[in-house]
Amino acid sequence: MVSDDLRIRHPHGAGIDVHSREHWVAVPASCAPVRPKDHPVHLPAHVRQFGTCTADLELLADWLTECGITTVAMESTGVYWVPLFELLERRGFEVILVDPRQTRQVSGRPKTDILDCQWIQRLHSYGLLAPSFRPSDEVCVLRGYLRQRQMLIGNAARSIQHMQKALEQMNIKLTEAVSDVTGVTGMLILKAILRGERDPKRLAKYRHENCKRTEEQIARALQGNWREEHLFALKQAVKAYEFERRQLKECDAAIENYLKTMEDKSGGEVLEPKPTKGKKTAATAPQFDARNLLFQVSGKDLTLIEGIEQSSALTILSEIGFDMSKWATEKHFTSWLGLCPQHRGSAGKIKNRRLRGGANRAARALRMAAQGCHHAKNAMGAFYRRVQARAGGAKALVATARKIAERVYRLLKYGENYVRQAMNDYENAYRIKLTKGLAKKAAELGYKLVPNAEAASTV
Repeated sequence: MVSDDLRIRHPHGAGIDVHSREHWVAVPASCAPVRPKDHPVHLPAHVRQFGTCTADLELLADWLTECGITTVAMESTGVYWVPLFELLERRGFEVILVDPRQTRQVSGRPKTDILDCQWIQRLHSYGLLAPSFRPSDEVCVLRGYLRQRQMLIGNAARSIQHMQKALEQMNIKLTEAVSDVTGVTGMLILKAILRGERDPKRLAKYRHENCKRTEEQIARALQGNWREEHLFALKQAVKAYEFERRQLKECDAAIENYLKTMEDKSGGEVLEPKPTKGKKTAATAPQFDARNLLFQVSGKDLTLIEGIEQSSALTILSEIGFDMSKWATEKHFTSWLGLCPQHRGSAGKIKNRRLRGGANRAARALRMAAQGCHHAKNAMGAFYRRVQARAGGAKALVATARKIAERVYRLLKYGENYVRQAMNDYENAYRIKLTKGLAKKAAELGYKLVPNAEAASTV
């Protein structure tokens, strides 16, 4: 039942409309001090405009203190909110960050900065704005490092694309001759080309012994048209890639050092190395023991969960933190991640069940973890393939990502020791559940299921 009691819940709450050059602030009319003489005539007394320099932000906080404000709501506009948010929190205000979609003006009303800040303040005063999730300051620092790392990985990937483009324009089929142009063989050949070597047979001599292609095959792929402009583009792309790899190494060192400064929750326990036989280490994998360091700061090993590796565990924990009390249940958690459908209905009918949009980095990492379960011979892999056969790959990916998210939630909130379920155990449990459902349906129709001894072993 919807309550008609719309009461003021934040009588000392302010609203801020954030911009790149100025911030517009509105406080309750009852909290506003006497209008100063230099206050613009067209502005209400309870609305002020401030600049974005640090001195201006200090004046803004001083004015809020003078007005007796205790809580502030602001939109998460770009990154312009970050300095103001941190300063107000440091000054003791309760600051909530709001999704701009929640503060949209009613259709038909005029939209100005003066009206926007008053609208935010009014919605906040009635408690109609839900705060966006923001982890603790300690986790925010880790999150900043990880986002910088992801940006460097993206830049390196673009440099590889530029290298491949320059090679293709010269009809140098290095990408066809080696599996990875940034591997040992590929980089040796590229550096020799940049030093001036053009003879395909000499270039093929740089082939590593583990390379599948023969020297003759590689030499045939390295015959092309050595145009000056394409060589220049190749040179710049290779230098950019090497620079970004050095930057990534520095970033990994900074992440490692920061994790070592965080509180140790492992109780002195050290994890045994995971078996890596037959597994190739990803080029973007952390260049330090992230698994043990994450175990120290969280007290739990997320890599026990199917699909989650060191990189994805780093991303997930840096985005959600270690405190699961922010979400009442795992359903709230998966809803925040955007991994469950939104049931939008009207007149007794469900219009759509689309997923909530948004660029949630933790959800993206969980989807990548789910993708890794596609061919896995475990319970999670069996679940993925079962849903895929029934509903398609896209829905199987989301369903598996949600299942992984539920396990992450339980592991961090309740401290449950995660035990991987074998694929055969999952299949047996599914068979029992399916049999019970069929028996119940048969009983409703007046029939009785009788086991077939010959077919039971093949079901």
